[in-house]
Amino acid sequence: MSKILIAYYSRKGQNYVNGAIKNLAKGNTEIIAEMIQRVVGGELFEIDTVKNYPVDYTECTEIAKLEIRQKARPELKNYLPSLDAYEKIFLGYPIWWSIPPMAVSTFLERYDFSGKKIFPFATHEGSGLGGSVNYIKKICPTAEVFDGLAIHGAEASSASAQVERWLADKK
Repeated sequence: MSKILIAYYSRKGQNYVNGAIKNLAKGNTEIIAEMIQRVVGGELFEIDTVKNYPVDYTECTEIAKLEIRQKARPELKNYLPSLDAYEKIFLGYPIWWSIPPMAVSTFLERYDFSGKKIFPFATHEGSGLGGSVNYIKKICPTAEVFDGLAIHGAEASSASAQVERWLADKK
């Protein structure tokens, strides 16, 4: 069995859920990452920024939009020494304006993904995967990037059957 990494960025706290701002104790993407780990095993790695985003959802979205426009690469709190030990990488993120948060770009640009298999999964509030899979393919041209899984964020905690179906051929 190949070694598996489940790397994810997730936002807890104020989030947009079914048309309203709600406070989440755990981010939706983290919930899905943990479901994936229960099915395929592997190591969890949280992609987390040194500088915290504002707690206020609206303020956070303004910062996120600015980062996208500036092609920012926020510094991460932790990095893995390398990805050499991993063949399969499940990469999770919320969709922010059709792509992953810029912190995911920081993570992707840090490592050599040659020969790696990347399985994207995203949480969203209506946009599905957006353009995120093609975005990842551009950053990681030497990796094999597979079709991803999109989970409506409000349904993350009840998505285990959907996650298991997606993972059926990826173990």
